[in-house]
Amino acid sequence: MSARVRRWPLVLERAGRTADGAGGVVTTWAAQGTLWADVQIAGGRETLVGGRGASVQEYRITVPAAPHGAPSRPTARDRFRHGARVFHILAVGEVDAKGRLLRCRAREEVSP
Repeated sequence: MSARVRRWPLVLERAGRTADGAGGVVTTWAAQGTLWADVQIAGGRETLVGGRGASVQEYRITVPAAPHGAPSRPTARDRFRHGARVFHILAVGEVDAKGRLLRCRAREEVSP
């Protein structure tokens, strides 16, 4: 049985650092735009996160390509958001030799 492919509007978010006023920094996430993506489950497992059980799902997310350095091009430091769901991007690569599509390996952690 093959995994189903879904078309989702995903918001690409990039991390930034902001002073917290007490000498430290806080990570903030800024939207870079919305990309329509094909989302396919690539696997999953159970693990411990902070001493509690969590489900970790791996995904292959395919989006239109953008030039290197463009704000709309995902990197491994970014994440996708779909409503309350967050997909942390682990790796990004071009799908074909013409570079029309990018495939992102991403992880979603869900705690009960």
